[in-house]
Amino acid sequence: MKRLFLFLLLISATYPILAAPRFAGSFKSNGDSLRDGRHDFDFNLGVWRTQIKQLRHPLSGSNDWAEMNGTVTVRKIWEGRAQLEEIEADGAGGHFEGLTLFLYNPGSHQWSMSFASSGNGGLDQPGIGEFSNGRGEFIQQDTYQGRSILVRFIWSEITPDAHHVEQSFSADGGKTWEPNFVANLTRKAGPAVAISASLKTPPVKTGNDAQHAFDFDLGVWKTHSSRLNNPLTGANTWTELDGTTTVKEVWDGRANIAELVSDGAGTHLEGISLRLYNPQNHEWTLHFATSKTGVLSVPMTGSFKDGHGEFIDQEPYNGQTILVKFTITSVSPDTARSEQAFSADGGKTWETNWITTYTRIHN
Repeated sequence: MKRLFLFLLLISATYPILAAPRFAGSFKSNGDSLRDGRHDFDFNLGVWRTQIKQLRHPLSGSNDWAEMNGTVTVRKIWEGRAQLEEIEADGAGGHFEGLTLFLYNPGSHQWSMSFASSGNGGLDQPGIGEFSNGRGEFIQQDTYQGRSILVRFIWSEITPDAHHVEQSFSADGGKTWEPNFVANLTRKAGPAVAISASLKTPPVKTGNDAQHAFDFDLGVWKTHSSRLNNPLTGANTWTELDGTTTVKEVWDGRANIAELVSDGAGTHLEGISLRLYNPQNHEWTLHFATSKTGVLSVPMTGSFKDGHGEFIDQEPYNGQTILVKFTITSVSPDTARSEQAFSADGGKTWETNWITTYTRIHN
């Protein structure tokens, strides 16, 4: 059950940061009267010792708990509008590594929490919620052992140097809740230590297996993008943007996160992209969000072959369901090229709508 470590949020980033124009936020604002919760998770930044108790068999009447101890490192992205959390823990069940991505949605004034473990290479459905009176509550719908359940995550007892996290399941629509994951965190070091230790750019590796397919991308890049303004309409008006993309390693190359800032023709774009490697099928999953919406896009899945990366998803666009293809080509130590294309006829024809070239910036 992937959710047993939901609180250990993950985010990662990838090139689909260039696909920002194709989707809008999933949440609607209720007006300016909503409380601004952008800084509600600031307490979470830093390095933490964690003590974990996990119920081995949830919703079974069992009272058999396992214990784990580990370290949680949380660093901020977008000046606190997003956070990336990494956890390593050990116990009777062995060694565990997880990631959580926290994203703030400025439209709904809510946060989302999306989790992944190093063993599956994909993000779970996010828990959505907010803080009130120093207590954060997040809810999501999931399945467990073939039945639909609700998952609740609560953050409480928050002080500058400690906090408490608890996950519960409900199989009766929220009438009753059974706790199955309890964690107490105590600060080891402040945010400055966490950020400097986690965000250093490692040297590019030379491995040839699928796990290292994105190693070439680590570092800082100058970008030039051409964007088709109105895809799938027959239009041929393009907008030019210039910016910078910074890509950093997570999990020794099994994941990485990219941050993009780009400007052009009165447009300012900030995006993050998380790439996650799935060791089971040897494919990569790409997740993207912009700071304007704070909502993850539909994930893209694919792989590299002979230096050519291709990733595809299916998603809604302007009232119709389309295919979206993202390709990476012309890869060298200091250059690369990516393209995004849409298909409204099941992949028979494709219209390119976003082209980006990358040139490495050497320190």
